Amino acid sequence: MTAAARVLVLCGPSGSGKSRLADRLSRTHGWPTIRLDDFYKAGDDPSLPMTDFGVPDWDNARSWNLQSALDALRDLCLDGRAELPVYDIATSSVTGCHVVDRGDAPIVIAEGIFAAETIAGLRALDLLAAAYCIRQQRQLTMARRFVRDVRERRKPVPVLLRRGWHLMRLEPRIVAAHERLGARPSTPRAVERAATLWA
Repeated sequence: MTAAARVLVLCGPSGSGKSRLADRLSRTHGWPTIRLDDFYKAGDDPSLPMTDFGVPDWDNARSWNLQSALDALRDLCLDGRAELPVYDIATSSVTGCHVVDRGDAPIVIAEGIFAAETIAGLRALDLLAAAYCIRQQRQLTMARRFVRDVRERRKPVPVLLRRGWHLMRLEPRIVAAHERLGARPSTPRAVERAATLWA
């Protein structure tokens, strides 16, 4: 039977470099990654919170399925295999699913803007390896987020501009909230150094 794995949580503001860091760690160590943003609710879900400018508030944790994310992480850690949704942000819908098999990897990476919400549940299941809130200079994060979102055509440009400015102003509060949930603020480079302890 495959030994149980634990979860390395990478949370932080949108655009802070979580996905790039997860990709590097996955390539270096062979650890599978769960993209927690794939657990967003569908755009027509009546429980979605709304912004003041009339679109779903995708930066509110209530727009996301925490229990489904925890179930998938538990399955991957304990059973070695999990079926995950594929979410298309541009259309706000689940477009498919895929299966992840972790093999004998001792670490599973969970990354996303709501990843900090999983910390308490993972700790209760004794599946938490560590949790980091990835942060960088606010203006750099905003610029990277905007370029990415435009390139991927995630939402109309006016929405992206309003959201980007709003998130830049909120970033210190976002980081503080993730810290209260149990994540340690850190740069990507510092996390990569710490990751060698689990390799």
